[in-house]
Amino acid sequence: MTGLTVLLCVLFVMLGRWQWGRYEVKHELWEQFEQGATQPVALGSRTTTDLPRYTRVRIEGRWLPQYQFLLDNRTHAGQAGYEVLTPFELADGRLVIVNRGWVPFSGYRDRLPEIAAEFADLDTATPVSVVGRLDELPSAGLAGGRAPPPLEGPWPRLTSYPAPEQLAAALGADLAEAQGADPGAITGNPRVGPRLERRTLLLDAAEPRGHVRTWQPGGLGPERNWSYAIQWWSFAVVVAGLYLGLNLRRKPNDGHRR
Repeated sequence: MTGLTVLLCVLFVMLGRWQWGRYEVKHELWEQFEQGATQPVALGSRTTTDLPRYTRVRIEGRWLPQYQFLLDNRTHAGQAGYEVLTPFELADGRLVIVNRGWVPFSGYRDRLPEIAAEFADLDTATPVSVVGRLDELPSAGLAGGRAPPPLEGPWPRLTSYPAPEQLAAALGADLAEAQGADPGAITGNPRVGPRLERRTLLLDAAEPRGHVRTWQPGGLGPERNWSYAIQWWSFAVVVAGLYLGLNLRRKPNDGHRR
């Protein structure tokens, strides 16, 4: 009983510390997200990794709506759907992937939603200004959930938890051809692609040409992990209390004498 009690207490304490560690990480992310809700700053010549995550920035350039991605396996209010990733070309030729929000699943895997209609009235040759928050691409918990976009075929292209390099590779040859250049002219390698920024831009809710946008740090809030940590530590206290209670009890004198 003593060994089992010690084992359970150690296990519950360790699980509590693990959940507390997750709470601290998420709490820091949520604080960064709240601090990012300030006046937007111009990205300029800086890279997206030069600024803190969730910083609101303004970028200037032109949309490339003919080359869009649909990020698969994204849900909103319990409904399956996609997030729309649209390249945005800066004045210096760099590309930033703008997440324009969530669209619902049509019910058929071979019928992708129409996502180019928002640009029907836009002169893509005219520079525009766009505001949003810097963020990382979503990452999969398991490698089996990842699917890079195809390197060839019609647009939009379906992908799931891609890396920036995979998006750049999918854009490379088609974008170079549209610019009248050799497919390898952008980087010297047709499958490396253009200079794509590592972070994406979460399009502000007030910006036009977007879809459903209720941005927040990924996953559940930090308060959930805080409550889990308290529960595990409570289990350790209960087990220790039961052990002490059972072993501190004294048997009454049975009255037998010699």
